[in-house]
Amino acid sequence: MSWFFVLRPLWRYAIVGVAVIGAILFIGFIWIVLGPGPFDFAKGGAVALANYRGSDPTGVAPELRSASLVKRGEYLTRAADCQSCHTAAGGAPFAGGLALVTPFGTIYSPNITPDRDTGIGAWTDAQFLNAVHRGIGDGGKHLYPAMPYASYTSMTDADALAIKAYLFSFKPVHAVVPRNSVVFPFDQRWLLGIWSLLFNSDERFEPNPAQTAQWNRGAYLAESLEHCGECHTPRTLFQSLDNRRKFAGATQTGWRAYNITTDRASGVGGWSDNQLEQYLMIGHADRRGSAAGPMGEAVENSLAHLAKNDIEDIVVYLRSVPAIASPDLPAPKATPAPASHREGVVADFDLRGKQIFEGACASCHDWTGVSPLTRMATLTGARAVNDPAATNVAQIVLNGARRTAPGGAAFMPSFGSAYSNVEIAEVANYVVARFGALPSHIVAKDVAKLRQEN
Repeated sequence: MSWFFVLRPLWRYAIVGVAVIGAILFIGFIWIVLGPGPFDFAKGGAVALANYRGSDPTGVAPELRSASLVKRGEYLTRAADCQSCHTAAGGAPFAGGLALVTPFGTIYSPNITPDRDTGIGAWTDAQFLNAVHRGIGDGGKHLYPAMPYASYTSMTDADALAIKAYLFSFKPVHAVVPRNSVVFPFDQRWLLGIWSLLFNSDERFEPNPAQTAQWNRGAYLAESLEHCGECHTPRTLFQSLDNRRKFAGATQTGWRAYNITTDRASGVGGWSDNQLEQYLMIGHADRRGSAAGPMGEAVENSLAHLAKNDIEDIVVYLRSVPAIASPDLPAPKATPAPASHREGVVADFDLRGKQIFEGACASCHDWTGVSPLTRMATLTGARAVNDPAATNVAQIVLNGARRTAPGGAAFMPSFGSAYSNVEIAEVANYVVARFGALPSHIVAKDVAKLRQEN
């Protein structure tokens, strides 16, 4: 029998198999590209801002509407949290150079002071809007979406240009930022143009007349300026926001941004309005914990500077986001641990974790988890200590916390240089076992990876 007749059926099966796989990949691609937008979960449609009959949900808080352009720009720059990403540790504000560690390499934030050589001092209004709305920088170079232009794209031209006016009020800083170190093929900027074409709507904010004025204002603040989804919404295979799981939580730069949907157990559905408002304004809510890491920076540099009415409107908007459960997150343990160190921990924890906690942590956090020094250090009810992954607990042990907010200062020293990866894993596991609802099992290699992502 000829080999041709033997192999012909196999070739048919192979062709059919390739065709099926190709069809599945194509359908998956279309599923992602045609995914819902950030506001598609809400009932009602949208109208152009010029045709909206309600109060204008864009711009600054009402008490600043008559302020100067630069003053309005300052408020909007705070709301957009530009400083957190464009200021390196110890560097001049907005001079760039902050290392943003991604799965594809390290990206350094650019200098956005009005220096003409190394900053944006030579940019026209059109160039600035191109960067904010379309992710196109100097010389037509496509920007990495670490700059959240897919969220900023809904910002009005007037608000973006007010931010530009504020940035141009600063003294120019000549600062050359390091070159990005991004692996191939992600170092090919032309690919970012395709990404933007697929995943950046390039549309300005359109209010929803079926929703309240508070909802529309909160939507503009949360989605465009504060760009909450950039951290709290999971990403697709193509690194676009997966709005089918909107606000369900994600991991960014080694920190876990938790679920902020209305799910009662794993989200913020069980929080009172006052707790949510306090957390956003001062970075702490009683029985819910304190903000640290990127969220702590967002509070200090951005949210703490918003008018109370704007914070309330953000809360109204968050309350409307459908509940999505995070199966790996239990409902937080709301009761303090026993006052005696001999009680309250599961049997299989490592004794060294307890010893480290006793020597470095108990004096501030107490054996109960209720701090005798400051409510900012109370662990009871905090989501981080109720996360069996222990990611954020290990991160704050590694990096500490230094934050100033209207509610008071929060300081915790960094122990990253004092303890090994093994020791940090052990104390993190002890903290989660003692104060959380479920134990964790983070190990040294996990801590080593977190060190690399900082």
